[in-house]
Parts: sequence; C-alpha cells; structure tokens
Amino acid sequence: MGRYTWGKRVAGLVLAATMAAVSGCSSSDDESDAKPAAKAKTVSVEAASTTFQDAVTKFDTDGGCLEKEPGTCWKQMTALMEPARDLRKAMNSEKSVGADFWTDAYALIDTMEDGIAVGEDQGATAYGTNRPKVLGSAHDLSDWLDENPIK
Repeated sequence: MGRYTWGKRVAGLVLAATMAAVSGCSSSDDESDAKPAAKAKTVSVEAASTTFQDAVTKFDTDGGCLEKEPGTCWKQMTALMEPARDLRKAMNSEKSVGADFWTDAYALIDTMEDGIAVGEDQGATAYGTNRPKVLGSAHDLSDWLDENPIK
C-alpha cells in the first residue's frame, strides 16, 4: 500500500467520523421550542439595602463572633459579604443618582472584599486581621445606608 493510499484512507475515516458527529448534533423539535434562560433580575437598591441591613442586624442579634481564635468568624463574614455583593449590583443599576453618590458605599464594600480576599478568618488579634475590614465595614455601610436612603 503506497503512502498516498494510506493517507486517503485515514482522511476518509476522519471525514466519516466528522460527518457522523455533525449529523448527531441536530436539534429536535422539543429542543428548538425551549425558551431561552431568563436574564437574572437585579433587585432594587431599597430591597438590597434592606437585605444587607437585615444581615448586619442578624449578625448583631446572634451575638457576633467575639471569640479571639482564628476561624471563628468566617461563616458570619461570608454571610455579610453575599448581600453586600448584591447591593453593589443594585447600586450599579440604579440610575436615579450619579456614580459619585455611591463613592463611600463602594469604598466600604471594596474594604469588605479586601478582608474576604485574605481568606479564612485571621483572628481578632492577628496582624492584618480581616475581621475589622469585613465586620467593621459592614456596620459602617449599614450606617451609610441609613444616612443616604434611596427610594
């Protein structure tokens, strides 16, 4: 068998396999009738503020995390971070005020993100602790939201 014959056979097999794969990719009528995924709806700043402040209140009501050992506040810090991120999304979509209005709030959320980025809770007395960044900034942001309501 010459080298060109072998190459033709391999090319033929590759072509056959490709055609079989492509023909298996056609959609059925059921698939073409499927609705596209709904776009995630952004909550209002008012609703996101309430959710965030409720999370801060829950943290305070549950007694916070006063233990000094590392790792004891991670659950609480992440529980505050999620609604803070939702609040940022809502602030980004709010058109009734300019971006400058949110400068202080963005800075506080950025500080919280910096604290979370350190990783697991570093403890209350650890150098560069992330508790004040996350927990302190969360309380400061809650106060800022009280002083700067958007309705």
